[in-house]
Order: sequence, then structure tokens, then C-alpha cells
Amino acid sequence: MNSGKYAQYSEQELLERFYADRNKEWLGALLERYTLLLLGVCMKYLKQEDAARDAVQQIFLKAITEMEKYRVDYVKSWLYMIARNYCLMQFRDKNRFPVEINDRMPLEEDRENQLLEAKEKEKMLTFMHEELAQLGDEQRQCVTLFYLEKKTYQQVAEQTGYNLGQVKSFIQNGKRNLRLMIQRKLQQNGQHT
Repeated sequence: MNSGKYAQYSEQELLERFYADRNKEWLGALLERYTLLLLGVCMKYLKQEDAARDAVQQIFLKAITEMEKYRVDYVKSWLYMIARNYCLMQFRDKNRFPVEINDRMPLEEDRENQLLEAKEKEKMLTFMHEELAQLGDEQRQCVTLFYLEKKTYQQVAEQTGYNLGQVKSFIQNGKRNLRLMIQRKLQQNGQHT
């Protein structure tokens, strides 16, 4: 695909055009802009360029499939989450984890604990993403900008057009609603919080 052909479109425009006509060319042009970011994330975890390149391709395939099913408004933070989860799954599938360089190798018990923690984090991130989509537009937008994109209250207000009081309220209520929805989901899945 010739990315120059789409250079004049903002990411938001590409996203809107994709959701308007479901033409995957718009989506391809959008995702192509994140290739280097995703490659960097995957290299951080996988440490091998070939594995990282393969991972980026798999992440793009997953992203295309998911974006056809439901709307994604914050592509960058969403793709980052998918990339991180994908890389952690690679370690789980190979029953190994990225190890910080230190003086000791992890004991087998440590590895099992890491595996359990990775599975739990992955499940929580999946629940969080699913439930985030259930929030009202204002809460979803403010929570995503504040927690996933690490914006300040002021930056969220400037980007959304809401005043500071509204932003704080949307974030506080969105966080509470998200926590309640995730707790319900965990209970439905037979887990305790």
C-alpha cells in the first residue's frame, strides 16, 4: 500500500473513513503509521528482530479483526495493549519470561508465579478493554486519555472541550463504573476480587 497516498489524512480521519465504509485500505494506512512503535515494543519484550517483526504482523491481523467487530477510538494505546499482551503470551506459550539481567536466575517457583501473574494481568486487561467500551462516551474518552494516554486533567479538558470539573467527574465516575463492571465480570467467571 502506498502510504503517501494517505499522508494528508489525520489518524482520526482514517479511522472515521474506515468505520464509515469498512474499506480495509483506510485501516491499513492507519495501522502502517504504528509499525515502528509496535516494532519497538515487541523488540523490548522479545529481544529478536525476526520475532518482533512476526509479532507486529500478528498484532496487525488481530487489530484488523477486532476493529471490524467493535469501534476503537484510541488506536495508539489500544495497539500498545495488544502488543504487550501478545508478547507476554509468547513467553507464556514458551513457558519462559523476559528476565531482567541480575545475579540470579529465577527459581522454578518464581517462574510459575510469573506465569500466573501474567495470566491474571492479561485477563484483567482484556476485561478492562471490554468494559471500557461499555462506558458512556464522555467517561470512556476521559478515562482513556487520563489513564492510558497519561494526559493531565488540563490536557484532557483541552482535548475534549469539557471543563475541569466535568473531566474530574467523568474520570472519577468512569473509574468507579469500570471497577464495578470488572468485579461483576470476575464474579461471573467464578473469580474473586
